[in-house]
Amino acid sequence: MKSIKSLILCGASLLTLSLGSCSDWLDVNVDPENPSSVSATYQTRLAHIEFYTNGAIQFAAWRSSMSMGDWTRYYDGGAYWAMSFWSPQVGAVTTSYQWWFVGAASNIDDMYKKAYDAGAWHYAGVAKVIRAYGFMLMTDLYGEMPYTDAVGENATPLYDNGKTIYLGCLRELDEGIELLQKPQDATLPALAEGDFWNKGDADKWLKLGYLLKARYCNKLSKKAAGSYLEGKYDAAEILSCLAKAQQSNADNTIIDHTDANGSTHDVLGWDEPVDYSPLYSVCGMNGGYMVTKMLYDNLTNFAGTGVEDPRADKIIPWAWSQKSANSPANLKFSGNWRRSLGVDMVSSEAPNLVGGPLRANFGTNAEAEKEGIKNGDFWWIYSSSDTRKGDTIYVECTSSSKGYAANVDLLYRRNGTDASKESGSFYTRVSSPTYVGTYAEACFIKAEVLFKQGDKSGAYTAYKEGIKASIDCMNEKLNTWCSEDASLRNCPSFTPMEQADIDNFLATGIGTANDLTLGKIMTQKRLALHFSVEIWNDMRRYDFDPEIFLGWDIPAYHAISADAQKGIPNGKQYRRWRQCSHELNYNSRNLQAIGAEVPGADMSQAMWNNADDVWTINVWWDSTQE
Repeated sequence: MKSIKSLILCGASLLTLSLGSCSDWLDVNVDPENPSSVSATYQTRLAHIEFYTNGAIQFAAWRSSMSMGDWTRYYDGGAYWAMSFWSPQVGAVTTSYQWWFVGAASNIDDMYKKAYDAGAWHYAGVAKVIRAYGFMLMTDLYGEMPYTDAVGENATPLYDNGKTIYLGCLRELDEGIELLQKPQDATLPALAEGDFWNKGDADKWLKLGYLLKARYCNKLSKKAAGSYLEGKYDAAEILSCLAKAQQSNADNTIIDHTDANGSTHDVLGWDEPVDYSPLYSVCGMNGGYMVTKMLYDNLTNFAGTGVEDPRADKIIPWAWSQKSANSPANLKFSGNWRRSLGVDMVSSEAPNLVGGPLRANFGTNAEAEKEGIKNGDFWWIYSSSDTRKGDTIYVECTSSSKGYAANVDLLYRRNGTDASKESGSFYTRVSSPTYVGTYAEACFIKAEVLFKQGDKSGAYTAYKEGIKASIDCMNEKLNTWCSEDASLRNCPSFTPMEQADIDNFLATGIGTANDLTLGKIMTQKRLALHFSVEIWNDMRRYDFDPEIFLGWDIPAYHAISADAQKGIPNGKQYRRWRQCSHELNYNSRNLQAIGAEVPGADMSQAMWNNADDVWTINVWWDSTQE
């Protein structure tokens, strides 16, 4: 990541939440204790906005991945374990809101105005694209939000309905696209001075704008056919936008995080370095997170082909653990590395139903040594079950870092020795990339649209190209990691994928044009967009259909959890987040008022959004509402 040269700014009104003071964040040529709208330029604001927008998106993505079935946590592992069996957690819904409104949105309007007034069209265009990106995230999560009245002088801004927000964001994307195509005066600050997402490449920003527009127009798939300008499903506009979006991986918007621990830290969250991946903050540096059987099966036996996806070894975590007599036959070993199995979340055999999944321990177990399983320290699950004791079948996705954690490499060591090494997962390491907008996503959107139009040949071409683009993009980062530290090649989680394995998977592991289904398209899309809110968005669009999202079903533990049943009763589905406490506490009057425009809102309550099952109310784009 490019070093961010910006400063923290306090907005006059940040919806209903404001910062009490601003910190000395970065080295700027103004008084850091008294930042102002006058001293902050549009280029210094941009890096700050990008950083907090990325955080908002990634924190929401992690929570979505937990609740939509890709990951879980060890038994009784708190809020995130609960989310993985559809028990919504109020405490998990605030972070993205804060990072967007307080960290990013509070600066965008001033940045846009300054840039526009100066004729800095590229900065103004980027401001519009990010503004649409962030507010669309908010309506994805919460449904109704302050939008037209937000981040201004009003401390209790009025709420807008979902349609107003949606169409407003699409208009802002159109404005951003128009501005990014205008030539910018060469005497003005170059976009590269403030931009670390695309490093000043206005053409990449333009392609990102078109991709986001295609994405948002495609989310209107439940609406009647017509013009997107009227909130209708507009297949022609989607395909037109995709023709102007990313055409190869070279066009991708990717944030290249670095493993560093410099003086630049965020002031809104956990005082962590701004250079590293947000997913490392919430997952990679924490324990207990494991892949589910759904994710495992889709990576190792997609659609029953029996051909393993070359990405499987990179996403599924590994542990340093020698094979023993107690090792289950279906565990994959590579030298002394053992790959995790997936936690069954949906069948009658789900570990949650019988007191699991259990978190693995590392250390000596006297009873195991008596049985002659292994001498010395080793990975072990303390269980009386003969089918579960001994070498654990689950590996957490914990990883480490050289720069931030001062470790010898990116591998986590439970007891500090090589005997307890764990690899982590591709997407959750300290320097894992953030895929903001990719050619792979563009391909899958195109495949979906063409498939529904009856063009299976064209859909298959786009589908296959999307899978290939995802694999190639991942391989590029694997090669980077191994070039930075050649010792990582000894771990199968880091070894770059072999071209022969890639070719074999594309030839035999993904099906053919004749047997292409919407389920294959959407399931491969979720693998390529791993850790993205778009996974949840797609599942809502297709009403959580297990024929479309292969291997998914409502988590088994949901049926026996009173708390889960309260939030998402049987027969209903996970459709939104309940509004966070800031809005409930400080803007409740306007939140209550918008309920009159929300089908399903219980207006007999003092606060409709505080109802136990508010999580099941469809947001506007996820409905047939005009």
